[in-house]
Amino acid sequence: MIIKTAVDIPSSEITSHSAYLNRRKFMQQSGLALAAMGLSSAASSLESHEGQPPRFGPDWLSQQVAGATETPFGKGEKLTPYRDVTSYNNFYEFGTGKDDPARNAGSLITDPWSVTVEGECETQGSFNLEDILKSMPLEERIYRLRCVEAWSMVIPWIGFPLADLIKRFKPLSSAKYVEFTTLEAPKQMIGQRSRFSTIDWPYVEALRIDEAMNPLTLMAVGLYGEVLPKQNGAPLRLVIPWKYGFKSIKSIVKIRFTETPPINTWQAIAPREYGFYANVNPEVSHPRWSQAKERRLPSGLFSANRIETQMFNGYGEQVAHLYKGMDLRKNY
Repeated sequence: MIIKTAVDIPSSEITSHSAYLNRRKFMQQSGLALAAMGLSSAASSLESHEGQPPRFGPDWLSQQVAGATETPFGKGEKLTPYRDVTSYNNFYEFGTGKDDPARNAGSLITDPWSVTVEGECETQGSFNLEDILKSMPLEERIYRLRCVEAWSMVIPWIGFPLADLIKRFKPLSSAKYVEFTTLEAPKQMIGQRSRFSTIDWPYVEALRIDEAMNPLTLMAVGLYGEVLPKQNGAPLRLVIPWKYGFKSIKSIVKIRFTETPPINTWQAIAPREYGFYANVNPEVSHPRWSQAKERRLPSGLFSANRIETQMFNGYGEQVAHLYKGMDLRKNY
């Protein structure tokens, strides 16, 4: 597949990515050396950002994330600062405010973690995350993230192609869709306990099987060189860069292969506002938000940082063929 760098960001605005990469290389070397000395937790303590407390994952996952391979994806993009990536989120399981997940997600228990696989596939059952990742080489990919609310980020994710995981479960020829389900645990997730929530938990999302198998579709377990923070969907989330952010479901506990299209959570709540596909499309507005432009974070009152939205979020060369002949106004 062809990978292109962004052309919509002036070179004068490009963040020095080398500083991040040098830091990540240092952390990899430090982590491996300290792990050999039985001091992996000390390596983790070096991962604090701008005075924030470090976010610890299991030692085995921290070491695997630290060893992720760099890729050409997104080189040249201006990264969204770590503090914005981890403090400005939609994760309604922990509240509806943008800063609620960062404040409330500490109660989430991410270790141990397992994923149930069922439906139209040969290999079914419950699988521990550690077993899932054993044979999954991790890589870093810098992707644009576009929210339907017309704000956006650029994030250095660490993960593996979803296609590699799907192949392990051997879908049947009848499997046309892949459904994903988020953890339902009201004792851990304050938003699920709210009497005012309009969501019928657990949160559900789905893709067509060809979308799920596309090389861009990523299962993420980390970002910015560290284990995925809880507010960003730890320990396992989906990242689909050409679709609006609500499709990239967080804290996944179940994968189900189906013959018929599942009804996604936002489809069930507001079908006139949220369709199955949710492809980024500047020509089709959401009833509440124009999609022609987006606000690239960080932004402020006097620096809106608004840019033109690209069709398929700029990934059309890799994914437009999936929708050839479709009416993308009808299939929104």
